[in-house]
Amino acid sequence: MSATGSGYSPGLKGVIAGETSLAMIDGAQGRLLYRGYPIGELVEHGTYAQVAELLWTGEWAAQSDGVQLACAPLPAEVVGTLRELPPQTNPMDALRTGLSAWGATTGFAWPPSAEQARQVTAVAPSVLAAFARLRDGLDPVEPDPSLTLPAGFLYQLSAARPNAVEARALEAYFVVCAEHGFNASTFTARVITSTHSDLVSAVVGAIGALKGPWHGGAPSEVVNQLHQMGSPAEAEAWIRAALASGERLMGFGHRVYRAYDPRAAALRKVAEGLASVAGWLEKAIAVEEIALRLLAEHKPDYPIKTNVEYYAAAVLQGVGLPPNLFPATFALARHAGWTGHTLEQATANVLIRPDVRYVGPAERHLADG
Repeated sequence: MSATGSGYSPGLKGVIAGETSLAMIDGAQGRLLYRGYPIGELVEHGTYAQVAELLWTGEWAAQSDGVQLACAPLPAEVVGTLRELPPQTNPMDALRTGLSAWGATTGFAWPPSAEQARQVTAVAPSVLAAFARLRDGLDPVEPDPSLTLPAGFLYQLSAARPNAVEARALEAYFVVCAEHGFNASTFTARVITSTHSDLVSAVVGAIGALKGPWHGGAPSEVVNQLHQMGSPAEAEAWIRAALASGERLMGFGHRVYRAYDPRAAALRKVAEGLASVAGWLEKAIAVEEIALRLLAEHKPDYPIKTNVEYYAAAVLQGVGLPPNLFPATFALARHAGWTGHTLEQATANVLIRPDVRYVGPAERHLADG
């Protein structure tokens, strides 16, 4: 692209805006690699702590090496800030506000470090869990350092230790959602980092970008749409009407993937092990088959396949999360990727400041008098 902006691409589609060694996304073949490792292998054999360390340091550490990442306790100032929020506050707003308050207590400075990344990733679940309890009139629960980060989040929500199946299911969800290239929120984090601002500011900005429903809100909408469809027998008529009216079918289609989203495939396997959503999952699988057939009819030259949000909805329901916590839980998982990108940006930093093409009026002057 020339410096004059002659290669303008709306939304920066197709524009190479940087280089990364964190994740490789092959949209045509439906592959996702974290530093070379296929996502399916990481879900099956890894933990979120291992994946986070891989993204932060570039090294894969065996569980026998004592890799741990547990939820961190909240300073009193942060709990006080969360108590002041109205119960109807959007959980994404509460997470953003709580982390901003926490960042004001840390004194983090540029450049970001792996230790800073560990700290903000560990405190974020405690912020969201504390708000979720406070809005229900309950006191926050102190974290249990013996639990993994995803299991510890569930514990702080309910004050009860999750069973092994639920803990492993959320662990898999966190691994799947940890990183995904230069998406809108990650790019936001890198732009903020490029200005020499602190790591918490970069994460708070990323949360603001993820809050947008075109980026992070789809799993809860999958639940809503499946409810609206009724039975699988009624789904075809509902989907045909939705496509005819131009309505988006949530859980299908992706800016990058033209093949089946590998994250959806991984989460479907996880969901199949959750007895609590067996009936919902059976319906979701039946509806998916109908939707893929109708989407192929609707746009035969533009492949639209299942994306990660479709089966994320099953997993998040299966571990007991209410739909209004889905987007913010996605944000918790993405902390590893966001912070990994801040570290990468800082290693060879250049201020991100693209050109823009002016399309306003030609030079003009105010009238006298």
